[in-house]
Amino acid sequence: MKGNNERKESAAGSFIRRYCNNKLAVAGFFVLLTIALIVILVPPFLPFSEAEIDALAFNAPPGGKHILGGDDVGRDVLSRLLYGGRVSLFVGIISTAVSVVIGIPLGMIAAFYRGVFEIIVMRLSDIFMSFPATILILFLVSMFGPSIITVTVVIGVLGWPKFARQIYGSVLSVREKDYIEGGIAIGARDSKIITRYILPNAIAPIFISITFRIASAIILESSLSFLGMGVQPPAASWGNMLYNAQSITILTSRPWMWVPPGLALVITILSINFIGNGMRDALDPKTKI
Repeated sequence: MKGNNERKESAAGSFIRRYCNNKLAVAGFFVLLTIALIVILVPPFLPFSEAEIDALAFNAPPGGKHILGGDDVGRDVLSRLLYGGRVSLFVGIISTAVSVVIGIPLGMIAAFYRGVFEIIVMRLSDIFMSFPATILILFLVSMFGPSIITVTVVIGVLGWPKFARQIYGSVLSVREKDYIEGGIAIGARDSKIITRYILPNAIAPIFISITFRIASAIILESSLSFLGMGVQPPAASWGNMLYNAQSITILTSRPWMWVPPGLALVITILSINFIGNGMRDALDPKTKI
C-alpha cells in the first residue's frame, strides 16, 4: 500500500513539475483564475447592475462612473462585461460537466461489457456526431426557447459522444491488462474493477479534452448569443454584447461597446487552450519540458 501511494505521489509530482515548466500553461492558469475571481467577486460591489439603465450612460464614452462607458440603451458596459463573464464561464463549465456525466459512463460500460450495449452506444454517438452541431443546436434552442439553461443543457447533451468515444478507446486498452483479467477471473465485482482499476488508468486524457470542451462551449454560447439565439437581454453574456454592437456606427465610433467583450472572449479561450496544451504535454512522457 505504501509503495502504491508513493508511486501515485510521484506521478502527481511529475505532472505538476512538467506542467509548471510550461510557461504558457502556467500563465494561462493564472490568467483564467484571475478572470474567474474578478467575474465572481467584483460584480456585487459595482454601482450598477447588468440591466440597470442610466440616462447619462446612453452611448457615453469611458469615464466617470462608467469606467468602460455605456451602451446604446444606457447600461454600464463594465457591469455587463463582468456579469456576462459569469454567464459565459457558467455555460462552458456546466455544459461540459453535463457532457462528461453522460459520456463517460456510457463509454466505459460499452467498452467493458461490449456486445449489444457497445453497438447501441457507438451507433448513437455516430448519429449525434453526423449532424452539423451548430445547426442542430440552433434548431433545439429555437424549439425550447433561448435561455441560459436551455443553451447550457443543449450544448452539454450534444457534447457527450466525444467523451464517450475517448473513454471507450482508453478502457478497451486498459481492459486487456493482466491485472484486469485477473480481477475478472477471481470474480471481483464489475463496479469495483471499473472504479478502482480501469477508471484511474483511463481517465487522464479526459482531463485534457475537458479543457478544450469548455473553450468550445464558451465559443458556441457566444456564437448563439451573437445570432440572437443564446442568452437573452437583459441578461448579459459576451456573445450578446457583441450582438448588440453589430451596427457600422457602433463598430466604427463606439469601440468601448465591443472591444472589451471581444478581448475578454479571446483572452479566456486562449488561457483555457494554453492550460489544455500544458496538461497534454505534462501527461505525455515523450514530450520534453
